[in-house]
Amino acid sequence: MPQYAMSLTPAHRAFLSDLFPGDGCVLDTEQLNAFSTDASRRRAMPWAAVRPESREQVVELLRWADVERMPVYPRARATGQVGNTVPLWGGVTVSLLRMNRIIDISERDFAAEVEPGVITSDFQQACAGKGLFYPPDPASVKISTMGGNISTCAGGLRAVKYGVTRDWVLGLEAVLPGGRTLTMGGRSHKDVVGLDLKRLFVGADGKLGLITRATVKLIPLPETSSSVLVGFADLAASMDGAMAVFGAGLLPCACEFMDATTLKAVRLGGDIPLAEEAQAALLFKFDGTPEGVAAEIRRLREALRPVGPVSVEVGEGAAEEAVWAARRDISPGSYRLKPNKLSEDLSVPRGRVPELVRIAHQAGLDAGLPVLCYGHLGDGNIHTNIMHDAEKPDEVSAAHRVKERLFRTAVELGGTISGEHGTGLTKASFVPEQLGAEPLRVMEAVRRVFDPNEIMNPGKGW
Repeated sequence: MPQYAMSLTPAHRAFLSDLFPGDGCVLDTEQLNAFSTDASRRRAMPWAAVRPESREQVVELLRWADVERMPVYPRARATGQVGNTVPLWGGVTVSLLRMNRIIDISERDFAAEVEPGVITSDFQQACAGKGLFYPPDPASVKISTMGGNISTCAGGLRAVKYGVTRDWVLGLEAVLPGGRTLTMGGRSHKDVVGLDLKRLFVGADGKLGLITRATVKLIPLPETSSSVLVGFADLAASMDGAMAVFGAGLLPCACEFMDATTLKAVRLGGDIPLAEEAQAALLFKFDGTPEGVAAEIRRLREALRPVGPVSVEVGEGAAEEAVWAARRDISPGSYRLKPNKLSEDLSVPRGRVPELVRIAHQAGLDAGLPVLCYGHLGDGNIHTNIMHDAEKPDEVSAAHRVKERLFRTAVELGGTISGEHGTGLTKASFVPEQLGAEPLRVMEAVRRVFDPNEIMNPGKGW
């Protein structure tokens, strides 16, 4: 195991305060609390937090940190679910929120350059103002950053049609431990010269270096969109419905699934545009030209007719948001069943989703706990919320047993323990079981090329 600094010395404090003047350096214990956790609610205190505003500051920071063997923990809005930004071994947390410029949006190149602290939805709105579209849309799109999305290879609702964040990154600038600056890729939409180093950074969770600038691909903004909420009598019918839609040659930009337990939680919050007898639901979204979207909606109705859905609700224009209300209420609505949850994001081959959901339901029954299954059916990424009461030790133990059972099930079905959240702290212990010894050895060897002393985000899973 690498040797790290054991504490922050007076000399360390002086260096950081000088490099990051004013509130650019945080050393007060009370203020550091804000940098100790993320959406996972795991917690560990950093020794210091800094807020760089330029690449030059990042270069000096990582030159110093490498010499001092100081753990460095990148951070943006900390919306992650797995504890990836938690400073497990003290060290320095680096908040990149002040590097938040949209440098350029080019209608000619269909590309844009941004700093890592730009809020993703703000960037999308700026693109839309020029008739351009940046599709990646994680659930945290209104509060998460471009740099955070790149570091985690964020997915989202539109992934079935448009892919995930890595599919839209053309180039990156990153600073490596020791202060080296690495420029990878550029504005060209095609490039096969050399190894694609930028792809190593997309999804590396800050374990290789600090991203200071990104170039991303854009496309023309779709003219319109429509969404369809379809209710089914049971799980099997909903899966048949999904197969019928894709079998008809349709490619929605979103295809979301909700099981009976999920619908129960949402219905406890009020009425939704779904038949009362529906025990499963699919939510589709189509985008493009008005004529093209209208034709796709007609074809969807025709494809579903043999399956016999119990309700079909189409939302267009201002009414589209009402159709999505049920999906947006899942996360807050889940707490109507139990006060706590383990939130997992398993992903399996699309044809194995029914099997995963059935096993999840059975695991919940065996444990006496509600398990919600919902999410991105279009690409096989199903979220499981294992609801429990953290004040009851037996329920906590049961919830973790369900979690381990579902992890193994996902791997056995040819899938993964994480489709988009990453592994961080909450899944790190299971990573070797999925990846195996030799792939992990290769990954660690690659990491040391960029970060020989392993100071970047130590203590986290791949």
